[in-house]
Amino acid sequence: MIIHVPNKNTLIIDDFKLRCCIGKKGLNSNKKEDDCSTPKGLFNLKKLYFRKDRIGIPKCKINKKVIKRGMAWCDDTKNKKYNEEIKTRHKSLKENLYRKDHKYDYIISTNHNERKIPGKGSAIFIHLTDSYEPTAGCIALKKKDFEILLKLIDRKTKIKIG
Repeated sequence: MIIHVPNKNTLIIDDFKLRCCIGKKGLNSNKKEDDCSTPKGLFNLKKLYFRKDRIGIPKCKINKKVIKRGMAWCDDTKNKKYNEEIKTRHKSLKENLYRKDHKYDYIISTNHNERKIPGKGSAIFIHLTDSYEPTAGCIALKKKDFEILLKLIDRKTKIKIG
């Protein structure tokens, strides 16, 4: 199955057409770190991260992991852990996964820039939104739509952006 994001406000999966939002600067074939664009391409879904304390344990057919305090995603282009999950106590990290707001109660990581090329973009997720405000480069859905998505995807599902 392929999830398709053809434009800035539509996500199509199976017979469902869901409203979404993407990066402030739209879709981009040449993604760069901090450019606020969403990368075009075909990507694998990697893992569902979730806040067990807020939403319980979701049923889905992809690998999943509970988000705990200190979990983050490395967006430091000089760090060898660039574009992967890390544990840290550093409070000013941009991609702290354990957030006060609810945007990261659910996160699906993708394999965008899996080779970890410095500056080609990190932390491209599917996550939650409550207002459809543009993201820093991710794709975001309302919680009810995200939960529909979870029921439909499996380990072979890919996302086509653009």
